[in-house]
Amino acid sequence: MHQMVWMDDTASTNNVRMDRRAFRKLYDMLHMHGGLRPSKNMEMDEMVASFLHVLAHHAKNRVVTRQLALSGESISRSFNAVLHAVLHLHRILFKKPEPISENCIDERWKWFKNCLGALDGTCIPVNVSIEDRPRYRTRKNEIATNVLGVCSHDMQFIYLLPGWEGSAADSRVLRDAISRRNGLKVPQGYYYLCDAGYTNGEGFLAPYRAQRYHLNDWRQGHQPTSPKEFFNMKHSSARNIIERAFGLLKGRWAILRSRSFYPIKTQCWIISACALLHNYIRREMSLDPEENSPLSDNSSAQELDGERIRYVETSDAWSDWRDKLAEEMYEQWRASRH
Repeated sequence: MHQMVWMDDTASTNNVRMDRRAFRKLYDMLHMHGGLRPSKNMEMDEMVASFLHVLAHHAKNRVVTRQLALSGESISRSFNAVLHAVLHLHRILFKKPEPISENCIDERWKWFKNCLGALDGTCIPVNVSIEDRPRYRTRKNEIATNVLGVCSHDMQFIYLLPGWEGSAADSRVLRDAISRRNGLKVPQGYYYLCDAGYTNGEGFLAPYRAQRYHLNDWRQGHQPTSPKEFFNMKHSSARNIIERAFGLLKGRWAILRSRSFYPIKTQCWIISACALLHNYIRREMSLDPEENSPLSDNSSAQELDGERIRYVETSDAWSDWRDKLAEEMYEQWRASRH
């Protein structure tokens, strides 16, 4: 245990993905707000460290058992206790949405006033029963759950919905998310960026189809030649934040990169816990060791009021608004070049 965390920050970050100060604060939070208590055989710091080590390295139960000289049953009970304590922190650790302001100067986001962030689906390998495998089989022939992720402009997760079968369409998962009582809330007047696999409708701004879109399309000196192309270029640059967030999430927690042998419900809880801990690390460490970029605070975020959007459907008004936005963006860009 001492070598895993307390020896120095380098060892701690490698083993549990956070430095010693952040680790100490985390197990205090889990005790105070998550209801975590030491077990008969393990102190709380041992419980939390072994849990994080399993997530970070996908360490098998027998490996942790050998490291801590404890029974497999003790390690399993400890893992589940910490898992549920982390999930109890969801109100604290999920990012509260913050709309892009009128005076934003970030080149990626300044065009998208009142945007709350970006969303997309990603596939995470899971282990399911033989009879369920056809439903969980993806287009790439992997057995996985289709996870909806929604993140802010600073790559913290606002909402996560794991559990859908890998064969499910992203748009279907989104419809489920906004229909749930405690699901994804999008107040009217605000929106998220999404890719062309989703409906371009109120609250969900998609790119133009049949136009150049991906960032690679704009390299080697290529420039947009129409409002729709310019809109797509800027949309792609901003929406890429969710792909980067998924990349950091999977890079940080090896348990998300290959199948685990927990029950499917537990596997989904683990995915959610990994997202919460991802947010915690980005909030508590001045540099994210997975990215090495300065991080931002969440303390000033306010709850957004207003009637929430409950359906994803296209409309002439929303399409007209996108066209108007694209025209304004393109004209501003052209004027700035002269």
